[in-house]
Amino acid sequence: MNGTAHVAIGAATGFIVANQFNSTPTETLVLVGLGGVSGLMPDLDVDGKLRNRITFSHKVIQSVAQLIGLLMIIYSIYEGSAGNQYSGVGIGAVMLILSSLIKQKHMLMITGIGVVAGGIFLQEAWLILLGVFILVASYVSHRSYTHSILGVIFFGFIASKLEISLGMNGVYYACLIGYISHLIADSKLLPVNKRGIKLFLPVSSREW
Repeated sequence: MNGTAHVAIGAATGFIVANQFNSTPTETLVLVGLGGVSGLMPDLDVDGKLRNRITFSHKVIQSVAQLIGLLMIIYSIYEGSAGNQYSGVGIGAVMLILSSLIKQKHMLMITGIGVVAGGIFLQEAWLILLGVFILVASYVSHRSYTHSILGVIFFGFIASKLEISLGMNGVYYACLIGYISHLIADSKLLPVNKRGIKLFLPVSSREW
């Protein structure tokens, strides 16, 4: 399944979560956006060597990295303390520049380092964990650990920290369900998929 479809499904899950929590229009937009982004996250594992063999394009991954840099700048301006605002904005700006210049594998690695550094400066646990997720994802093969239960658990931990930071109900569920929707869409549950996902890595390499 291509990236656009994953975003659409993830965004739909965010909308459903927003309705369940009777969210305001602004909160609904946030949850829909988080669901859409979460629906893409498992495919950050795409290695540069595989970019011509999969539907998730190199340009889309660059866009995700640039989006993270932009969100870091916005978050730093509105949520960062006076001492950390400049650091967060600077790191976000560097990420925007580097993501457009560096090859996919290197770009993902540097994006992860930048997100970890931004999380440390802003003292945000979810941002540090997200950076770790990106760093690990940049080195694993496609449809491996980010498409497993381990990936779901780790991303769920990130989502729980993000919900605490934002203080908005539904963030955890929008992110987690959006992420899981990607795994379901890539699994053999759908007859259109010739390949499945290795859900129980590292215990089992069987595709589901």
